[in-house]
Amino acid sequence: MVPVLPAMTVAVVLGLLAANLPGTGTWAAGRGRAGLDFGGKHLMRAGIVFLGLKVSVMDILGLGWQSLLLITGVVLASFAGTYGISRLFRLTRDTSLLIATGFSICGASAIGAMAAVRRIRHADTVLPVALVTLCGTLAIGVLPLLLHPLQLTPEVFGAWTGASVHDVGQVVATAQTAGTGALAIAVVVKLTRVILLAPMVAAAGVHQRTAMSRVAGNNTRNSARNRAGKGSRTDTGPGRAAQPGPTHPAAEADGAELRLPPVVPMFVIGFVAMVGVRSTGWLSPGWLEAAAAVQDLLLGMALFGLGSAVRVQTLLHTGARALLAALAAWLLIAALGLGAAVLIIQPH
Repeated sequence: MVPVLPAMTVAVVLGLLAANLPGTGTWAAGRGRAGLDFGGKHLMRAGIVFLGLKVSVMDILGLGWQSLLLITGVVLASFAGTYGISRLFRLTRDTSLLIATGFSICGASAIGAMAAVRRIRHADTVLPVALVTLCGTLAIGVLPLLLHPLQLTPEVFGAWTGASVHDVGQVVATAQTAGTGALAIAVVVKLTRVILLAPMVAAAGVHQRTAMSRVAGNNTRNSARNRAGKGSRTDTGPGRAAQPGPTHPAAEADGAELRLPPVVPMFVIGFVAMVGVRSTGWLSPGWLEAAAAVQDLLLGMALFGLGSAVRVQTLLHTGARALLAALAAWLLIAALGLGAAVLIIQPH
């Protein structure tokens, strides 16, 4: 079978074309920008909620605890390795974090969730989304070519695809080239990675809250010392009343309530709730198909919005290091995924 580009990849490509063609580029950068940014942020979150309806806890538990541990290990090693590679290529911490999240869990959806909990600017998600789309599309073309040279069974190929390809649609497009058996195991392995989105985002939320609380505590102590120091230097000469020193900006903010990010954003809670609904078996196949169509529509519009923020000329000038880092991370995850796939399928 010939691999077909998934709808999400097509959405990013169309958005990129809209931003860079002479006729539509002005609109994408001007009057259409507010709506496109809204779609890239808020419709992405709504799509993540509906993504939960694709995940059944019973299907995941059917893999067995050893396979679950292996997949979890691949996700953690992929995350750490991709973050380390990105930092070696001198990418910023935020960009490295988003690339690592998207590559190790579930592509653009994971990038959107991590950006929300870490309060990373929407504009800073554009490059990671472009890279995860590019490398996922590369996998659709390259991995099927390795099926016979590596002498992989369809089941091992499916597990490899599920463990190493970024987006759910890209996994389906890649695995279906080896038949229905490969596709079935690929989807279950991939959705096991997807369900790890919630704990990974929760861990990032806890870290962010801890860091912000520590900074706030340091600011409070510094402002108190500044007030004490300025008070001791106040001129109280004969016949003059003591005057308060000028107010320090940190002191003005001292009494303000610090807005900490949630440990888990509401849309991730919605994702977990939808996983629970799917796992009960209450929804008929018709409802699940309708929900999948809504999810594709929401994520498609979101990714079009993100793609429309990519300027090819800017990307070529500033994204060379990021591209090299992404390709190195892609090779690392492919190797980790292949090793895990062999171990997952071998006992069966």
